[in-house]
Amino acid sequence: MKETVITGLDLGSSMVRCVVAQVFTDGGEKKLQVVGAIEQPSEGITKGSISSIDDAANTISACLEKAERITGMPVDSAWVGISGTTIMAQNSKGIVAVGKVNGEIGRQDLERALEAARAIATPPNYEILHVIPRGAIIDGQISIRDPIGMTGTRLEVDTLIIQAFTSEIRNFTKCIYRTGLEIEDLVFSILATAECTLTARQRELGVLLLNIGKSISSLIVYEGGDILHMAVLPVGSDHITQDIAIGLKVAPETAEKIKLDYATLYQKDIDKKSEIDLSLVDPAEEGSVTIKYISQIIEARVEEIFDKVEEELKKIGKAGILPAGCVLTGGGSKLAGMGDCAKRCLKLPAGFANVKNVVNPMDKVLDQSFTTAIGLASWGLSFYQQKGKGNYFFHGENTSDIQGRVKKWFRSLLP
Repeated sequence: MKETVITGLDLGSSMVRCVVAQVFTDGGEKKLQVVGAIEQPSEGITKGSISSIDDAANTISACLEKAERITGMPVDSAWVGISGTTIMAQNSKGIVAVGKVNGEIGRQDLERALEAARAIATPPNYEILHVIPRGAIIDGQISIRDPIGMTGTRLEVDTLIIQAFTSEIRNFTKCIYRTGLEIEDLVFSILATAECTLTARQRELGVLLLNIGKSISSLIVYEGGDILHMAVLPVGSDHITQDIAIGLKVAPETAEKIKLDYATLYQKDIDKKSEIDLSLVDPAEEGSVTIKYISQIIEARVEEIFDKVEEELKKIGKAGILPAGCVLTGGGSKLAGMGDCAKRCLKLPAGFANVKNVVNPMDKVLDQSFTTAIGLASWGLSFYQQKGKGNYFFHGENTSDIQGRVKKWFRSLLP
């Protein structure tokens, strides 16, 4: 079957990452075994959006060619992550009367409720990417996780509607179809990341997942098993590099090397006299700088990122009161001392993401920068598992209708 091999494709601003995984059964539970994890320096993608269709398509093609060469398998389709600061979320509620005479709620009732929730006034040039149920109410009875099979006369479904720019959906789709790859679905990246990193216990207690990327940072908040809030912030690890470049008056490439090799947020452990000879990092540079000074530069920017995160938590009244704390992931989270800084700034327990239900024989897959690509493959596996059950309370509706329209639009442009 097609779903025995699942591919996740993460289109990041710094790297395009692809994970190819095989589905296997372990103790009656389906899991993923990663057979290939590939990354390709990204071109044509800026802040989660396509800035050059030709460059982005070439990058994706190069990544897919590597994947096929390494795994020895054809990569025909993929679950593709989409992000960007223009993605927005909106609450909506769908209300319907139960169709059956005996009042038993079936799949059709839930589908009608979800369709009613979709009937909202979307902003101009936006399309619905996901309709995610967050709970049901039957005849006034609240907090129902799955209403199918229950009895009542009136069904209400509380949903979260995730929307993206129509132009961005089309640009992503156009880039990928140029490579000959079929799109299983477009998935909001932070949702996919949560799929493979957060446990049911964390979602129930209340948890913040923060993915720090190159130029943007995405976050999602769960409580009671439901999504409370999500946001994309226009700051990332590249802003730290720019601050180092400005503060030390060095080239951005040199600043990136300094960040990767010497940057730390453990200021109390730094010897005040410890210095870096800049000529050892880049022969074109002269002089030296203390590690303490570098630490002060990066700490100011990291604290700004966490301040913006706390502002988002304040919007929903959850600042400092999420029992499962903050889970960090993404390439930008790998700075030494990032976890301690998160604890201090957010006043929450903080740790780093670990992928679950994935067998990965390669150390590369354990890297925080690969969690989104793995999450996309996990999202695909979970979708196939729930598809036959009609469990819309797992993923909600997919975007196949969007994909169908965009695919038809794009192929109509081909000669």
